[in-house]
Amino acid sequence: MGNKPTIAISHLGCEKNRIDTEHMLGLLVQAGYSVDSNEELADYVIVNTCSFIQAAREESVRTLVELAEANKKIVITGCMAQHFQQELLDAIPEAVAVVGTGDYHKIVDVVERAQTGERVQEISSEPVYIADETTPRYRTTTEGVAYLRVAEGCDYRCAFCIIPHLRGNQRSRSIESIVAEAKQLAAEGVQEIILISQITTNYGLDLYGEPKLAELLRALGEVEVPWIRMHYAYPTGLTPKVIEAMQEVPNLLPYLDLPLQHSHPEVLRAMNRPWQGRVNDGIIERIKAAIPNAVLRTTFIVGFPGETDEHFEHLMQFVQRHEFDHVGVFTFSPEEGTAAYTLPNPVPQEVMEARRDALMTLQQPISLRHNQAEIGKVVDVLIEQENPETGELVGRSARFAPEVDGLVYVQGDARLGAIVPVEILDADVYDLYGRIADSTTQLKGALRAAIHV
Repeated sequence: MGNKPTIAISHLGCEKNRIDTEHMLGLLVQAGYSVDSNEELADYVIVNTCSFIQAAREESVRTLVELAEANKKIVITGCMAQHFQQELLDAIPEAVAVVGTGDYHKIVDVVERAQTGERVQEISSEPVYIADETTPRYRTTTEGVAYLRVAEGCDYRCAFCIIPHLRGNQRSRSIESIVAEAKQLAAEGVQEIILISQITTNYGLDLYGEPKLAELLRALGEVEVPWIRMHYAYPTGLTPKVIEAMQEVPNLLPYLDLPLQHSHPEVLRAMNRPWQGRVNDGIIERIKAAIPNAVLRTTFIVGFPGETDEHFEHLMQFVQRHEFDHVGVFTFSPEEGTAAYTLPNPVPQEVMEARRDALMTLQQPISLRHNQAEIGKVVDVLIEQENPETGELVGRSARFAPEVDGLVYVQGDARLGAIVPVEILDADVYDLYGRIADSTTQLKGALRAAIHV
């Protein structure tokens, strides 16, 4: 058959999608394909698409059209392939294959079939697959960081969310499988492992008959990796057992991403999240009491159908009251196939945008205050990149998750992928600025921490 074609992957979408991309790369490399990051040089381009909201689909479509115009053979994978397989095949004649979210592990077979001229449709209507520690993987993040998927899919049916329709019901990996992969990553020199799934607090429910997040966290506490960060903790799942594990597992960062979406019980009921309305205030107070150094990130949707000025005011007061470290705000996007698509009383786009701006403006001084509180401290920073022009280093402290939060800009010398002590000298709304701490500064910092100044 001669030489194997060269393959590039264009990655769009979230970190759950990124892990799928990394497994496809790993499988292709294992099968002897040369993988090129430069799409221009590749024979085939795999586009791993996102279909979460309209804006994401538009970006996916733009990418597909550009590649089609460049006469590339396109393999469309990911959420949009799952969502719109036939439409994509009809609209993009250059597409040689569509591959669903539960079928990316068949990528080598798909490319081989496409080579013979077949137009491949490999889409399980109910995705059930999840990769484990034995599936080859080629990491695409900076060397110090890796994502570790603990489960795939979701059993909730929030009114605005298309994901369960695209990724299936929840399926968890075993604790042993996750720990085995964590140990592999640690052996490769990874300093920060980020646990992800659609809803990490429900981890294990499908496999063990009850949530096993506390047990998973304790097992990962035995792995020799400095930082473990957990994403997407639904507040109701932060049971006393989980909070106790967070207090006791030494390498688990006290960082919680709580996707709250709203504060008003009526809006939460319309979102099909009625269980959440009763717990917001109480649980945030409980977390803060149990983990005083907790860093809290959350996301909200403004402009959900039927959201009144009064509902929005409730949300503004909620954000003012709880002083989250990081807040993301999204305007509502009506998704066909979700319950919210047909709801009455849509909020006009300009009102949604005004509400988003108002909420972000309210949050900015809060974020600034939290960041300024770091000035004068010595904090651990994972160094991720170096600006070749200035020699300035860029990294993150435990307060910041990749992609969504701020950065720490650092003067001094350090190895990429290392965690180093940095003295924080300045702060703005999003980022921190500092320099590598010398031993005297470190000692002062340790003393200051010891006597709580």
